[in-house]
Amino acid sequence: MGRGTPVVTGVEPQRAPDVAATDPRRAPSAAGGATGRVVRALRAAVVPLALIALTALAGVVLGRVYAGDLLTRLVIGAAVGSVLVSVAARRLPSWLVAPVSMAALAGWTLWSLRLAAARADLPGSLLEVTADAARNGIPRLLTAMIPVEPTPDTVLVPVVAAWLAGLAGAEVALRTGRVLLGYLPAAGLYAAALYVVGPNAEPAIGTTVAFVAVAAVGLAAPSAASPAGGDPTAGLAPGMRAAVRLRLAASAALGVALVIGLVALLGPVVAGQVDGRPVDPRRYVEPPQVQTLDENPLIRISGWALRPEQKLLDVRTMGATPPAEDADGPPATGAADDPKAARSVRIRLAVLSDYDGITWRVGATYRNAGRILPATAAARDSAVETVRQEITVAELSGRLLPAVATPREVSGARVAYDPATGTLIRPEGLTPGLRYTVTSARERPDNNLLATANVPAGEEVARVLRVADGVPDPLRRLATQLAEENGAPYARAAAIEQFLAEHYRVVADAPSGHAYPNLAFFLFGPRNGGGQRGTSEQFAAAFAVLGRLSGLPTRVVVGFESGGQGPVRAGDAYAWPEVLFDGLGWVAFNPLPRPENEPRPVEEDFRPTPEDPPPSEVPAPTVEPTASPEPVAAPDGPPARGGVSTPVLVAGGSGGLLLVVGALLLTLLAMRRSLSRNRLVRGDPGQRIAGAWREVTDALRLAGRPVGDDLAATEVAAQARQALAEARSGRSGDGRSGEGTTGDGPAVDELAALLNQVGFAPGAATPDQAARAAEVATGYVATLRSARPRWRRLLWSLHPAPLRRARRSRSDQEPG
Repeated sequence: MGRGTPVVTGVEPQRAPDVAATDPRRAPSAAGGATGRVVRALRAAVVPLALIALTALAGVVLGRVYAGDLLTRLVIGAAVGSVLVSVAARRLPSWLVAPVSMAALAGWTLWSLRLAAARADLPGSLLEVTADAARNGIPRLLTAMIPVEPTPDTVLVPVVAAWLAGLAGAEVALRTGRVLLGYLPAAGLYAAALYVVGPNAEPAIGTTVAFVAVAAVGLAAPSAASPAGGDPTAGLAPGMRAAVRLRLAASAALGVALVIGLVALLGPVVAGQVDGRPVDPRRYVEPPQVQTLDENPLIRISGWALRPEQKLLDVRTMGATPPAEDADGPPATGAADDPKAARSVRIRLAVLSDYDGITWRVGATYRNAGRILPATAAARDSAVETVRQEITVAELSGRLLPAVATPREVSGARVAYDPATGTLIRPEGLTPGLRYTVTSARERPDNNLLATANVPAGEEVARVLRVADGVPDPLRRLATQLAEENGAPYARAAAIEQFLAEHYRVVADAPSGHAYPNLAFFLFGPRNGGGQRGTSEQFAAAFAVLGRLSGLPTRVVVGFESGGQGPVRAGDAYAWPEVLFDGLGWVAFNPLPRPENEPRPVEEDFRPTPEDPPPSEVPAPTVEPTASPEPVAAPDGPPARGGVSTPVLVAGGSGGLLLVVGALLLTLLAMRRSLSRNRLVRGDPGQRIAGAWREVTDALRLAGRPVGDDLAATEVAAQARQALAEARSGRSGDGRSGEGTTGDGPAVDELAALLNQVGFAPGAATPDQAARAAEVATGYVATLRSARPRWRRLLWSLHPAPLRRARRSRSDQEPG
């Protein structure tokens, strides 16, 4: 202000006009300012909320194949936590956000695993549970049974994936402002969830529509940084504003045209897949596998029968032992009044439904299961009783987990389950001291309805009706005879049960075998030659085959007879057949005779039709050939000529016979050497190690020390050491000790270890190990052979038994 400027008091000086007063769009009041802050806060929250919702929807989709809602809640927590950490750390440098978020992820993951382990009642510390889940998370997720129980190994991958998707989406959408690009991690997680679910749940139409709607809202809502009114050209000069608007319009038109083109091209393809069945990723993952003894435990019956006092299990049934009327299945012929049979509780080890004429097999597809197993509908006319048992493993080996049929809940052990047969396994194998609790739903069919019950037919039961080719004619004729005399299905089953119980004997020392030739010998072989006697293996297998030939759906079950409390020993193991009836389910039968019953001759009720037509009852007259007169030379005539003398005929016949015998012996020698060479030289290292093991077991058989099918490789090695020691002690007087490094016990144990490596780690054997196995086997066989008497050494290389065994067995495998 200048010096001469007068000062006027009491008059308000003039001010520049307020822009806010002249422009109502920019005239905020106190209340309007608060409203603006709320609007900006809501705009800022739209994109984070959309990211949380999109990530959480993936958990909703995946949770449809899980039991309960724990997995869905854990994924939602991961989505909220990952996005909120990024929102809270927006003012931090970008390189610092990832470590902060990873620390939060570790905390949420450990808490989730601890919660899942507690819900599933899994033993072990949090560190052990976390390490096991990290190792086996993906394979167990893809091999788990539907519904999947939320255990640490099945929730780890979804929780970590949801957190990483939320972190990546929030950083891209919030820090760079590219919302559409920030949706890609959540969209990928959603697509992965749909793929994992596959055809195991209903189509996720509702969640997919919600996913699209949430994404559209997040894209349509203006962000906090956008200018007022959402006009990107606000504040620009008029000329520049027109150019920008023209460019935006062209881009929008091009985008619309591109979208329309994609819809026109991909629309028919997508529409054609609406009714298609999604691909199940589980088919690309191999489920848990079992060994031969677990695939066909029927062959273990004979071994257990020879060691009846071996303790296999300890059983404790919660509550009282079931009364007599609660015994499984109908009363067996010849055992209806047996108190032990009436009070028994059958503990099932495996159900064998597949038979190829040689071997009964479980044929199961095991899926990793949690504590709660999938429930199956009980038979219409059967009562269901809940049985809860605590089982402690003693000396039972393998992977099959015993339980009363049908298991519903297992705690204390991680299991895999086959719903088709109800068979349980522990993928890690059974160990002494393993204790688990199993709750089963035992069905008791109404026996009053059995006489009139029918049996199902069709594709659903084709598996348990299938009869392999090569059925011996006597078996087929016996099944036909029993079926013709009994029309109703139950009458046919009871007739087969009664026939087996009345005509055959149970013995403990019968050899194992249930192929067609074994069953034919068991049913029709001479009694004084080992026929018509067997273990429960032959009784159950014969019943099942005769039942299928009679049109009955049958299967064989291997298990134990237990009183419900106390130890279960090897002598309690047996096999029994079951028949499927409409409305009643699987009904057990017991074709075993009572011990005090003397079996009747089979010929009293069944005489197989001879293969050749019988001769005439009136024998045709026979004329004995008269002796040819001796040639007599005519008196005074020359001697007879033209015939071969007797010495020449005898010499020629003897020489020809010797040539034939010699050719046969040379042929046997060449075939034996060829068999040994093929076993030790040909094939991959695993096959060569198995071949070396067969050389050792064949040598034991030739030395009169056959090995049983139920022995492990280490047990066979112990027998091999003992056989060699006995052979050496028997030859101590001739000055030959037979010592050698390859024939000693440690070398045989080394070969047994190599065989176990091949069995439990296929493909891990090396050529050097195969060469070492061949060296050990060759040395052991040579040492054992040299310790035999001289005449036995001569027959050693010519004995045809190894050739017969190699031909009879498809894979020529030995137990172990």
